[in-house]
Amino acid sequence: MKKILTYIFLLAGSLMLANSCSDDLNQRPVIETDAEGVYSQAANYKNVLAKLYASFVIAGQELGGGNVDLATNFDLFRSYFYLQEAGTDEIAYTWNEGDDLWDISFISWDENDVWVSDSYYRIYYTITICNEFIRNAMDGAIGRFTETEQSDIRAMRAEARFLRALAYSYIIDLFGQGPFVDETTPLSNYKPEAYSRTMLFDYVEDELRDIEEEMSETTEYGRATRGAVQALLTRLYLNAEVYTGTPRYTDCINYAKKIINSNRYSLESDWARLFNAENHLRTNEIIFSFVVDSEHTVTWGATTNIVCGGATGNAEAEVGVTGAWGNFRVRGEYVALFDDASSTDTRRRFYSEGQTQYIDGGLSDASNGYYSMKWSNLTDAGAAASNTQAVGVNTDFPVFRLADIYLMLAESVLRGGQGATPAEALTLVNEINERACGDQSGNISSTKLTLDWILDERGRELLWECTRRTDLIRYGRFTGSGRIWQWKGGVKEGRAVDNKYNIYPIPATELSANPNLQNANY
Repeated sequence: MKKILTYIFLLAGSLMLANSCSDDLNQRPVIETDAEGVYSQAANYKNVLAKLYASFVIAGQELGGGNVDLATNFDLFRSYFYLQEAGTDEIAYTWNEGDDLWDISFISWDENDVWVSDSYYRIYYTITICNEFIRNAMDGAIGRFTETEQSDIRAMRAEARFLRALAYSYIIDLFGQGPFVDETTPLSNYKPEAYSRTMLFDYVEDELRDIEEEMSETTEYGRATRGAVQALLTRLYLNAEVYTGTPRYTDCINYAKKIINSNRYSLESDWARLFNAENHLRTNEIIFSFVVDSEHTVTWGATTNIVCGGATGNAEAEVGVTGAWGNFRVRGEYVALFDDASSTDTRRRFYSEGQTQYIDGGLSDASNGYYSMKWSNLTDAGAAASNTQAVGVNTDFPVFRLADIYLMLAESVLRGGQGATPAEALTLVNEINERACGDQSGNISSTKLTLDWILDERGRELLWECTRRTDLIRYGRFTGSGRIWQWKGGVKEGRAVDNKYNIYPIPATELSANPNLQNANY
């Protein structure tokens, strides 16, 4: 049984944002006991904090997402996963018609797209409940507790600020703008100011740097540490040129080296075990995870969607599921990333029997495209960890892990960042290669360490870890003609699409509710 935060959901999800995030964003969540009653006891703070963490992976208060927090299709993570992956070369989605995913798959969405809207409102729901927690964890609100209790609550307040910053980082990356609300924002009769991408970036950067030293270096599993703060800053700085127009690659290297030099982390020897049902044991490499558990956080989104949705019924036992959904496969261009890799690369884990590599028959043809065997619901011993038909999977989602930090440092060196040498970058990427191949057969020379190689290697290493869209945008290859894959833009041979699709639009319902917001290109 994994050691996790106990998810006691005190915040009942009556906070509805479907019509507007202007006033509703700032109201207190309606709870079974009044908020003042909940926060009257220091012991309750940890229970509420657990809800903040869980808001990334569950949809409501009951098993499988019943008694929903918001009237959306699924949890935040399932929506976020599709926005980051479904339009790229990493997914060919089968049921586009039934799940309204055609526009995401073809990169042709608008401000009325349901998945865009669901992601937006789910992210702001998390921001809202973080604000509520922080408001009740300020020094003036906790003075009645003992010194020990106050100290514990201040530590939890820093965690809540991290989770809020993480949610805002999704707004920066996906939407490029958004209304700004924090614990000081009026609770009603107020339309939040629109923050630009740069303003949100500056806010998140300041928040993370402010709490960095407050965060514990180690804590119980499932909670964020100082390493998580540093990892989020590393990722922000890697993408800063896209977000703000100003390169921050030296800062990216500096924060990557903070993590590397802390000696708290090391590469897991078995890559596949980072994505199985006992990956909560991989705290040597995994810096921060979203916890998914078949007893405490039953969900049909999150990693249940990745494992069951990415599995074929012909190989259920091999990934530990019952009743594979077969929602998606990888596109042929993704498989081709391994053509230039060592034949011993263990990350080349596909089910190809009866499958074609390329999607010639269309995304809905389930015989087109290989199934990925990367993610599983198996224990280390090879047994199914849960009955996925009844309670979902036991596999956590690694939000940040050390191999990604290595690759971000290497890319930043190649982009001109200071603080690490090309030789150091080469050593780090070859550590990843040696883990993948079990020997040095996949190691590369300095002449092969190029930005193009890094992009391909990120694909090989990080499949379905919600980085692909962001990576392609950073390389200028998500929209234009720099990289083409089948069905990009809705045609079999693929085509360039308008650069406006590098960000998602603010939902139409939100534009109607808050005149401070507008979409420049939609």
